[in-house]
Amino acid sequence: MFSHSTKIRVRYADTDQMGFMYYGNYATFYEVGRVEMLRSLGLTYKSMEESGIIMPVIDLKCKYILPALYDEEITVKVFIDKMPSLRIHFRYELYNESDELVNMGETTLVFIDQEKKKACLPSKEFLEKLSVYFD
Repeated sequence: MFSHSTKIRVRYADTDQMGFMYYGNYATFYEVGRVEMLRSLGLTYKSMEESGIIMPVIDLKCKYILPALYDEEITVKVFIDKMPSLRIHFRYELYNESDELVNMGETTLVFIDQEKKKACLPSKEFLEKLSVYFD
């Protein structure tokens, strides 16, 4: 398993009239956590796209437990539980400043050859950088 944490502050623009983070913005926090996780490995969406691989989200699950509030710093913990193949699955846990779990989620992304518009395996570099975290 590989995990990574990122902190993101809930901006005023992220909230609804009640001062709670708007439900649709949790997916954005997942994306920021996912991008920063890959960046921590030396991988970027930009470099993958330049190599001809794109990664659309094909599944999203989101469970709300407590509201994330305006100006709170949220810790986004991202987990990859198994080595990817044609797809990669991410799990998310979001914690508030009191270390209370506020949200859990999951996304599944598929590796697509941009030119052929078909599923493909991730690059050798991608797999090598993740393989050290799995048996």
